[in-house]
Amino acid sequence: MTQKEKQRIYVDTSVIGGCLDQEFAAESRRLMDLIRKGRLVLVISQIVLDELATAPMRVRAVLESLPPEHIEYAVLSLEVIALRDAYLTAGVVGPRWKEDALHVAAASVTGVDAIVSWNFKHIVRLDRINAYNAVNESRGFRRLTIVTPLEVTRAIYEEDPQDI
Repeated sequence: MTQKEKQRIYVDTSVIGGCLDQEFAAESRRLMDLIRKGRLVLVISQIVLDELATAPMRVRAVLESLPPEHIEYAVLSLEVIALRDAYLTAGVVGPRWKEDALHVAAASVTGVDAIVSWNFKHIVRLDRINAYNAVNESRGFRRLTIVTPLEVTRAIYEEDPQDI
């Protein structure tokens, strides 16, 4: 499987931190294992790196444990900032949650296969997913798939049980 054929997933900080959270650890770690094995390409942005900078070393170590050849970086371009601002203007989330909107904008502009998050308040929530996608479509971007690590890992393991 070439890098082009692999699914590219944008992962926000909640998934990386989730590796050390009892409630989310199992599926977050499974997702990281799939990235380590080269089954998925991890896409992150500077906002993830900024959020991790203040996290405990154990959380930062999760990202550092991943092979660099399986990581891509989404650039926080003017186009990403404009899309984030469009989400805020549309009221998808309020200004206080602009970093969450920035994750979605970075994923949208980068054209990933999905954004993966445990953030059920501002990202992985049906009304917000529909609102993010309405803005995306109005601005010429394709619909973005927004899921939890569980949905990604379950789909891959059902397809190829040897990855367990």
